[in-house]
Amino acid sequence: MDYTITILWLVLSVAALAIGQYEVEPNKALESVFEARNLELAFPSPSERERVLSEGLYDPNSVIPIDVDVYYKHGDPTPSIFVTIPRFAKGVPYSLAYVTNEARPNGTLLQAYPSYEWHKSHGADCNGLTSVYRTQIDECGRMWILDSGEIDFIHYCPPQLYAIDLESGQVVHHYRMPERLFKRNVSRFVTPTIELDSQNCDVGFVYMADSIGDGIVVYDVAAQQSWRIENKFTYPHPDFGTFTIAGDSFQLWDGTVSITLTPHALGVKQRMMYFHSLSGDWQMAIPLDVVNNGSNWKLNDVSAALDQFIVLGKRGSQCVAAAMSETGMLLCGLVSPASILAWNTRTPYTHQNLVMLIEDERNLQFTSGLKIVRNHEGKEEIWALSNRLQKAFGSGGLDYKETNFRIQKCGVQELLNGRPCY
Repeated sequence: MDYTITILWLVLSVAALAIGQYEVEPNKALESVFEARNLELAFPSPSERERVLSEGLYDPNSVIPIDVDVYYKHGDPTPSIFVTIPRFAKGVPYSLAYVTNEARPNGTLLQAYPSYEWHKSHGADCNGLTSVYRTQIDECGRMWILDSGEIDFIHYCPPQLYAIDLESGQVVHHYRMPERLFKRNVSRFVTPTIELDSQNCDVGFVYMADSIGDGIVVYDVAAQQSWRIENKFTYPHPDFGTFTIAGDSFQLWDGTVSITLTPHALGVKQRMMYFHSLSGDWQMAIPLDVVNNGSNWKLNDVSAALDQFIVLGKRGSQCVAAAMSETGMLLCGLVSPASILAWNTRTPYTHQNLVMLIEDERNLQFTSGLKIVRNHEGKEEIWALSNRLQKAFGSGGLDYKETNFRIQKCGVQELLNGRPCY
């Protein structure tokens, strides 16, 4: 156990711990919403299912969910739940789905979103979706879908961004990335982060993390302009290319995977972009006004604005997905030990200020999806998706007699204050 994680365990040994204004005791469990041994996928017809199976376009062993997103419609207490299923290989029939109410032997049935037609070309039609790792639903009811455009590192299409109004189902924005901003057959765009003015529903910027190409693309929506940020801080670190979860190890060599922003609610003059690489333990920050000024960035200039990047601190372990609360609490899915880690952005990123809100090696194995959303009462909830990626990528593969995929949730205030999630 390394020094940083030792400190985390010492912090947890205290009965109640302060994170800024919060007195926190670790929770024992998140509330379970969805569990599956293997994903059950719906098809337009039995013949279509047989066709994709026979042509190798559907391999149930390749269907691994990565992200979860949630939408509460007009005060409805029961939300719509969406999951992404990236095409790591060609055996994934569709890459974005929603959870239905139909129970099946392995888990609840999933249905393609927006429709099966959007996915069925497997990259042959770039007007559809090729491979989606994560989405973001904004507070105005639009789902922003980042399509990596590649399957198994072959770019069939340029990376692109769709915004779909969830009420009408209509596409309200579409952006196709120019060739100069991605590395063909290398880049893998995995996470969109939206800069939203919730007063008028205008999206100013979209930030897109390229985890394998090791960079961030910034898209100025109004100006229809884009630029790329790439330097040593967006890269992976060789000491963190091995991931060990529940005794199983596998290799990943991923750069920037997560981007969050200082919330408007804090009212600070200088907002920040927070980001980290998947294969690394640095927590990074840079002033948002620097990021948003396109004149600061030159193509392939790894020294551009380098003095503006801040290494806030180190965790001693990898984090996967991250989410920011309205009060400036940055949460992320810690790999080892498997937990939800919290840091108050108004405090230094030091060992003493990093706290595991919940540690659960059984149910939080590789938390690749993490979202904070407002429920029908306007309260913040955290939603987490875990997927046992260490077994899927390992030599043994997934054991379909066990639960491999989970979606769980908790009220943010309940989680931060150590109260039960259900």
